[in-house]
Amino acid sequence: MIISQFRNYSPINIVFLSLVGFVLCLGIFLHLPDKLDSVIFEPALGNLLGENNLINLSPATNVFITLILTIFQATILNRITSHFNLLGKPSFLVALMYMTLASLFLPFLVLSPTLICNFISIWMLSKLLSLYRQTDVKAEMFDLGMIVGIGSLVYFPFLSMFGLLWIGLLIFRPFNWREWITPLLGLATVYFILAVIYLWMGKMQQFYTIWLPFTYKFPTAIRIQLVDYLVLVPVFFTLILFLMVLKDNFFKSVVHIRKSFQLLFFMLCLAVVSFYWNKKLTEAHFLLCAPSIAIYMAYYFTYAKKKWFFEVVYAIITLTIIYFQFF
Repeated sequence: MIISQFRNYSPINIVFLSLVGFVLCLGIFLHLPDKLDSVIFEPALGNLLGENNLINLSPATNVFITLILTIFQATILNRITSHFNLLGKPSFLVALMYMTLASLFLPFLVLSPTLICNFISIWMLSKLLSLYRQTDVKAEMFDLGMIVGIGSLVYFPFLSMFGLLWIGLLIFRPFNWREWITPLLGLATVYFILAVIYLWMGKMQQFYTIWLPFTYKFPTAIRIQLVDYLVLVPVFFTLILFLMVLKDNFFKSVVHIRKSFQLLFFMLCLAVVSFYWNKKLTEAHFLLCAPSIAIYMAYYFTYAKKKWFFEVVYAIITLTIIYFQFF
């Protein structure tokens, strides 16, 4: 079965991962629109690129490139998880879960700023997890500040991840004010260079519009069609199962693993609450939640004991995704 196969740390699973990814996006391949334009940078770089910011690809090419990028992200995240031993044993389950989550909604299956930002999220996560073992992290924190700045140029709500840098310091490090200041310097460096470019191109007024999301009011009510989100029910059920397994194993884990799971929780929270910084909210924003949730779900499937049960749980997740793509 699928989960049992991906519990093995075998290179052949990359082939199976690609097959799973293709099956999970088969619905959009069979119902491609006549035209599918994608904006990949907004708003900071988008203001500079203008019409060149629009990717004019055939719908099939757009979806295929997205699939390839998602497979790369899944394998990179899986490698990082194995390197830091977050699951306690090597497997390809994180890659499988990431690929599954990246197929939940149709907006996840086309090129978008959040898809590009997930490369940056995974890179940032790798650096944050390494803080625990280093003696001097000031240079690392400066780099992380720049990484968040670059990510926010692609997709402005990614700026919320700056808070994760300070949370990471709280979790992994004793207080050192120099380590807290250096990420600010890294972030400021990115926007200083951007401001110079805008000034040089005579677009300084457009530079000020980048910061408009800070003026948006947090919504007190969100209108959603519940039927569109039924696909999340089996995912939430799996997360409940994860919490039950984590409860039994949490204090048996080494300190770094416990701290890493706390970091993932705050990463997930920041990804969710920053949605209102995007004036045109779509499901694509929540692709930023995929790395954290993928690791959580993989943890459950790593330690689940009843084979028939966890295989059925994953089958329900995949069948639900396929059903809502076709119907």
